Amino acid sequence: MQRKDKVTLKVQGVSIEFPGVKALSDVDFSIETGEIRAIVGANGAGKSTLMKVLAGANPGYTGTILYNDKPVDIKTPQKAKELGIEIVYQEVDMALFPAQTVAENVMMNHLINGMKTPIVNWNKLRNEARETLERLHIQVDVNRLVGELTLAEKQMVLIARAVREKCSFLILDEPTAPLSISETKELFDIVKGLIREENIAVMFISHRLNEVMEICEKVDVMRNGQMVGQIEVTPELTSKMIVDMMLGKSFEENFPKAVTEPGEVAFEVKHLWDAGGAVCDVSLNIRKGEIVGISGLVGAGKTELCKVLFGDRKRKEGQILLHGKELSIKSPTDAVKAGMGLVPEERRKEGVLVDEPVYFNLSAASLSSYCGPAGFVNKKEELENARHYIDSLGVKTPSENQLVRYLSGGNQQKVAVGKWLSADCQVYIFDEPTKGVDVGAKHDIFQLITDIAKAGKCVLYATSETAEILAITDRTYVMYGGRVTAELKTADATEEEIMYYSTGGK
Repeated sequence: MQRKDKVTLKVQGVSIEFPGVKALSDVDFSIETGEIRAIVGANGAGKSTLMKVLAGANPGYTGTILYNDKPVDIKTPQKAKELGIEIVYQEVDMALFPAQTVAENVMMNHLINGMKTPIVNWNKLRNEARETLERLHIQVDVNRLVGELTLAEKQMVLIARAVREKCSFLILDEPTAPLSISETKELFDIVKGLIREENIAVMFISHRLNEVMEICEKVDVMRNGQMVGQIEVTPELTSKMIVDMMLGKSFEENFPKAVTEPGEVAFEVKHLWDAGGAVCDVSLNIRKGEIVGISGLVGAGKTELCKVLFGDRKRKEGQILLHGKELSIKSPTDAVKAGMGLVPEERRKEGVLVDEPVYFNLSAASLSSYCGPAGFVNKKEELENARHYIDSLGVKTPSENQLVRYLSGGNQQKVAVGKWLSADCQVYIFDEPTKGVDVGAKHDIFQLITDIAKAGKCVLYATSETAEILAITDRTYVMYGGRVTAELKTADATEEEIMYYSTGGK
């Protein structure tokens, strides 16, 4: 039953500064329940910062926020919750308790703040959680541990928790980044149901502009901390029109890949199996100066393959060879010593140290090269290295001392790549390197990877984005169900062919 009352949320002249960075500058924005709006912009444009202001996670703002035309101060997440504002962050694992059940996670706010007695009625709690999930048409067993769920299911649990708290405004930050096509469709069905049946307003942050145009009614565009325009979603709207407004200039979407002639085979994998059954009998090779893709849908085994190669996942059988010599890789330390580097999919959890400065992150994989005989770090050399890579990679930061958590997603990814560039690896493994970054930063990352290949290094590029495979790789191996289903020369391949093998075609 749809709620009849309309609720409005307005932002007027909101600004916020972090050390050395003006993240928002005099922003105006408004939304009312029953709407679904996209907030888009290049990395660093301010969209996530604005959403965190509304969610109470950025209390240092100036300006006015109006709730039903009445001024409110949103200085804490608890205040945001009281106003019915909930946010589902991209890193869903950070907001959940993996050792607790689905029911406990859905009802967590009640367990923390709503208990009138210390005694929990577990049957009632599970029933209420189940009713909430059923209301949203979410098929997840309330007795399962959250740590056993897929990323998509974890996202559904967070949405259910938000709705359970009588949410009026739901913020989804890059919600489809880790999802398969079918999981994305399921999420969109739930979001449409929330708007239709619950009269909730949804703010949708995404770099996937085709999805934005599929589900949203209007698109609010941010650039350099300011709101620069709003676009109505019509059949005539194209992704290029949105990108041009995001960047403030006309943008060429195709990446001009440099044509190079790779050398001899340098890196080989033979009949590789992992201990968990996610990687099954995988064989591949990479020549010097070659960019080889690992393509496939979410759940195909791409990430597991990358982790097995890097020693971050146990290998059951198979060989890994570099320049004809078999490598004994049982841990990431072994992989680094062998000359391998991994830029992982979950950059904030595994790729960078968010609470350390940029300079420390850029030297983290090669710290020993800045140490003298006594083991002390030569800080001058370390800082010079950081400045070199900040400049050459185009990292937007006020200084090398800035904490990485305050950088945009694209700049965090550049730091994650730069860490390995300074280590001068022989083999670079990239797992979904453009996940959650905008089109401008994507081009920068493509250029970095192309430059790595030009230097004669081996590059393995794993992604579920078929367009990226076609744009940057020389050859690609397609995975389905943990196995390689095809090896294709990218110049002769089509998106339809890759999708055919990605879905189990033979």
